[in-house]
Amino acid sequence: MGNEEKPQFQRKMQTRHIVMLSLGGVIGTGLFLSSGYTIQQAGPIGTILSYMVGAIAVYLVMLCLGELSVHMPETGAFHSYAAKYIGPATGYTVAWLYWLTWTVALGSEFTAAGLLMQRWFPDISVWIWSALFAVLIFVLNAITVRFFAESEFWFSSVKVLTIVLFILIGAGAVFGFVPMADGAPAPLLSNLTSAGWFPNGAFAIVMTMLAVNFAFSGTELIGIAAGEADNPEKTIPKAIHTTLWRLVIFFIGTIVVLSALLPMEVAGVTESPFVAVLDRIGVPYAADVMNFVILTAILSAANSGLYASARMLWSLADKKTIPPMFGRLTDKGIPLNALIFSMLGGGLALFSSIVAPDTVYIALVSISGLAVVVVWMSISASQLMFRREYVRNGGAVKDLVYRTPLYPLVPIASFLLCLASLVGIAFDPAQRVALYCGAPFIILCYISYHLTVRKKAR
Repeated sequence: MGNEEKPQFQRKMQTRHIVMLSLGGVIGTGLFLSSGYTIQQAGPIGTILSYMVGAIAVYLVMLCLGELSVHMPETGAFHSYAAKYIGPATGYTVAWLYWLTWTVALGSEFTAAGLLMQRWFPDISVWIWSALFAVLIFVLNAITVRFFAESEFWFSSVKVLTIVLFILIGAGAVFGFVPMADGAPAPLLSNLTSAGWFPNGAFAIVMTMLAVNFAFSGTELIGIAAGEADNPEKTIPKAIHTTLWRLVIFFIGTIVVLSALLPMEVAGVTESPFVAVLDRIGVPYAADVMNFVILTAILSAANSGLYASARMLWSLADKKTIPPMFGRLTDKGIPLNALIFSMLGGGLALFSSIVAPDTVYIALVSISGLAVVVVWMSISASQLMFRREYVRNGGAVKDLVYRTPLYPLVPIASFLLCLASLVGIAFDPAQRVALYCGAPFIILCYISYHLTVRKKAR
């Protein structure tokens, strides 16, 4: 069969699809549930600063990714860049880290979705809901790219609308336009400093950075989708800029409202801080409405996650580093074998979360958080090396359709900000397990590459 006859990825994704795909990957449990943990640890002001630093780090990484993905738009993007500009073993490791990130996330998303359904259907087992949602997400991914993109667009739209309404209602309550349920006067911004500027010390900001970066993870999906984007030269830069200013508004706006209305001692992870705030304002049916929205958010993140992990496997097969069966596409341009394998991985993560939630599952989630940050560091390093090689080979910077500004400052700064969050977790006993599990996994990937792939190449 000639190369022209092989099924190809279909360039059917428009800017609105890619923007919502990225937002769908980002706006999930990290914002709706984990933000309470950050407020509890770093205090209101510390949390706002922590999310601002996280937003800057993400923005800088995306500026680096923009130049790479517009110059070389391919599916599975950044592991290819790492392989080409840092080294093939690093590219291989980055791909497996990213695949693991999303596959583990699938298990946790399906478990969480099943738990949320317990509120309405307490007599039906969690695993039944988890299995039903797993089938739904698989079908959405397996039909066509256009169908997947459209479903993700509407999933994400529900979340975005909710966050905008939450920020408006919350801001109204902060400044007294919306009355509090207990008739208390408008808190204004007094709650932000009621426990002191940094109740647990300024270093708590650094310690919570990994949790914040994990909340922002998913933005890099823009790079994964580059190979299926319609007119990537225009679509990708537009998607990057649109996604980033929306993220800053949504995340920072939400965190300011949460911090202003939720006392530090009340915040935590036992319930969504969104529900706690809406209850304090006295919004009717707040818990049920937020339960539905968080369910949508979780399914949307799972939808994006299965898409990302399948494309990563396809890309590894395309580079001939894993068996070619994972590189096969259907006539509709869907990597079905890679989808099935990724869903099996999600099933294992789901199984481990039920059988051994205190051991296996925590270890997997920790690796997942660490993996995202390492992937971001690889994007920054790849852009730094790419530009250097491009100029050395006689390329003119002005000829690049999309240029990372302030080179080499941007890639270096983004790399160091990501590195700082990894240093911070060494001092947090709750997150330190990420280093204990993540570092050996990375070493294992390098060993695996040298033992299998390199041997094959000889």
